[in-house]
Amino acid sequence: MFNISEHIQSYLENHGFRALCPKAVLFDMDGVIYDSMPFHAKAWTESMKHFGIDMKTSDAYATEGARGIDTIKIMVKQQRGIEISDEEAQRMYDLKTKLFHEFPETKIFSGVRELMEQAKASGCSICVVTGSGQRPLINRLLRDFGDILDEEHIVSAYDVTLGKPNPDPYLAGMKKCGIENPYEAVVIENAPLGIKAGVSAKIFTIAVNSGPLSDQLLWDAGADIVVPKMTDVCDMWQEIASSEYGIV
Repeated sequence: MFNISEHIQSYLENHGFRALCPKAVLFDMDGVIYDSMPFHAKAWTESMKHFGIDMKTSDAYATEGARGIDTIKIMVKQQRGIEISDEEAQRMYDLKTKLFHEFPETKIFSGVRELMEQAKASGCSICVVTGSGQRPLINRLLRDFGDILDEEHIVSAYDVTLGKPNPDPYLAGMKKCGIENPYEAVVIENAPLGIKAGVSAKIFTIAVNSGPLSDQLLWDAGADIVVPKMTDVCDMWQEIASSEYGIV
């Protein structure tokens, strides 16, 4: 494992902050909490075929984290050269949603609950920031983590106009947690667009590489730390949560 303090110091210097003082941990959902991306990728490729759109598995991973209708509008523009309305994109996204929910329920990644419990014990609020707007997925979050998470601490696609990679979703997460300063939050992500959103919001962003993308893509997106699994974040949490890197 690398020197965590060096990465935190680099983050502080890059943004002109004096300390990292986490009061909230903002989790992405797919690929971070749930091992759901393989099924999402299959649902994307199959559903888009119905509309004459060639969406590859690599496209699904590359655009992960964005609002579904935004992804569809971009793909249609690129391949058919036309602009479609939000309503038409939503109809296409509805088919993708239907196909996804025909797959078996996905597992929770090892370390997720442990990290949430560690963060909560250290005084942090827990928030989920997802590009999804699917009600069944929100309901599952509340079912699986209802003792840690409530609906007031979930940001979905319908809470923002500009999705990832814009900072808006994570800024909304900060607001839901009642914090104003980026150095009071930590983002847990797995995809380039989500990492860019966290970095754009000036939040310390940890990438957990749970998919097929290279670590370098996640570093290039601006991640402050890249690790292969969530349990690695658990192992380093106490050092991240400490205030030994300065005083605000």
